[in-house]
Amino acid sequence: MILTYNSCRSTTSQFMREIILISFLGPDQPNQFTRLMQVLSVHSLQILDVGQAVIHNQLTLGIVVASDNETATALAMKEILILAHDIGLTVRFKPISNAEYDQWVSEGGRTRYIVTALAPELTAAHLQAVTKIVSSQGFNIETVTRLSGRLDLDAESQFPRRACVQFGLSGQMLDAQAMRAACLSLSGELNIDVAVQEDNAYRRNRRLVCFDMDSTLIEQEVIDELALEAGVGEQVAEITERAMQGELDFQQSFRARVALLKGLDASVLPKIAERLTVTEGAERLISTLKALGYKTAILSGGFQYFAEYLQAKLGIDEVHANILDVQDGLVTGEVKGAIVDGARKAELLRQLADKMGISLEQAMAVGDGANDLPMLSIAGLGVAFRAKPLVRQNANQAISSVGLDGVLYLLGMQDKDLNRA
Repeated sequence: MILTYNSCRSTTSQFMREIILISFLGPDQPNQFTRLMQVLSVHSLQILDVGQAVIHNQLTLGIVVASDNETATALAMKEILILAHDIGLTVRFKPISNAEYDQWVSEGGRTRYIVTALAPELTAAHLQAVTKIVSSQGFNIETVTRLSGRLDLDAESQFPRRACVQFGLSGQMLDAQAMRAACLSLSGELNIDVAVQEDNAYRRNRRLVCFDMDSTLIEQEVIDELALEAGVGEQVAEITERAMQGELDFQQSFRARVALLKGLDASVLPKIAERLTVTEGAERLISTLKALGYKTAILSGGFQYFAEYLQAKLGIDEVHANILDVQDGLVTGEVKGAIVDGARKAELLRQLADKMGISLEQAMAVGDGANDLPMLSIAGLGVAFRAKPLVRQNANQAISSVGLDGVLYLLGMQDKDLNRA
């Protein structure tokens, strides 16, 4: 316990004031904070900043105080020392100079960032690699928060293993492109997802989430399933893959694939719908978003029949997809109306945001293919989920190491809160 401090006078205000950082460390106990505040309030010390964290019942607390009365400050520090000893806390006093305080105030207006590290398991090597990137960009780590739940080492969880840590950063990013490239490279090397976002009001107030369907909300590409039933699986799969990689124009490739389905008996559609596999984490993600008041939509280059099937199953608010033309119980090889391609998805997202009266910054889009990039690029948060390399490189954020509910961490949500949602 440090019993003395050197007084430091600040001229930040019209009075000559002492500004002191008081740091506490020790076991967490009930009413500690209240008792400390009582001492400071008796001597009328001003609170300029305060922060606390508790890890495994160990408290770390910092309070920045100011006073223009030397006698009151000295008495308060003496009583704080006595109280800290009484409740088992180590206390340290650090005077803050005028220049230090002015710098702290000036940094309050800087753009701040959030870095989210997400993986089935986070090791020291993972966090060292992430923070090395952070440091290379000139950032200082101000907060570290675990978003994932407490890990029971003995019991089998009902959910797949996942770990998430969120870093709150201050400072000025030196090179955004270089940081993004470094994060993508790290993801490939260590099977970890690293997201970098501005920490602004929009990040904390998303209201709309739009999803691609095929290979995003479900594991399959529906048109490939239809092709298997029609006996043209190989031909359609080849065109599908080239389109998803961005090698072919979506509209042309889509019409070519649908044409191959001509003559397919439409009675197979319910059978295909029933065998679709919902992506890991999708049901938890959608139910959580709904419980928290988010609006959800499917914007799909697939087919309306299957989008509506998923809508009913997951509780999606709205769906927009292609209408497969059926006459006399047979697929004609054509679609009705305009094709929902990348441009149309972006347009639909804008329309939904306008209808809700929100900014695009408050919208989020999730997809895996090249035709999802237009909507991913205009959404405040665009997430490439288990996406092709081209999409991962061009999307704002990417998740590949965990299930779809990993998206919740990018919204800043914590498992301990989600369990009550």
